Amino acid sequence: CIFLVFRPLEMSAKKRVPFLRQVVSVTKKVHRDPRFDDLSGEYKPEIFMKTYSFLDSIKKQEKEMVQKQLKKCRNMEQKEKLQQLLNRMTQQEQAQKKQQKLRERELSLKRQQRELAKQGKKPFFLKKSEKRKLELAEKYAELKRSGKLESFLSKKRKRNAIKDKRRLPSQK
Repeated sequence: CIFLVFRPLEMSAKKRVPFLRQVVSVTKKVHRDPRFDDLSGEYKPEIFMKTYSFLDSIKKQEKEMVQKQLKKCRNMEQKEKLQQLLNRMTQQEQAQKKQQKLRERELSLKRQQRELAKQGKKPFFLKKSEKRKLELAEKYAELKRSGKLESFLSKKRKRNAIKDKRRLPSQK
């Protein structure tokens, strides 16, 4: 009965190591990130929102549950943590609504361009600065409708005044 023992190959220290050594190649495990891999498909926000729309109702339920816990809670540390969690949830919700609005605005602009192209007109694409101006005008219209325009403008004036004071050289 012969036992085969696999051990590292012994090499003499007196001989020089050849430039091209025979090395056993190990198959490297290839990691793939589904966010950037073509095998996972293309990311389309509209399809993503439709597919995971059920999460909105779950988030709403969780938010209500946190609000109820916040009302019942007596411990100040716990109450503070719950308040932070609630604030984060509302901020995420607002950010999602803002992103949805932006996406809808871009889609409407694309539709208009398609209509104009069908009529035979040359497509015209807005610059980033013009898009920003439209967004600002829409924001002002929304604030005017809700009646919060004056408070918003006064806060903006105060912020700008503080910035101007910082930029001025100190007067000693």
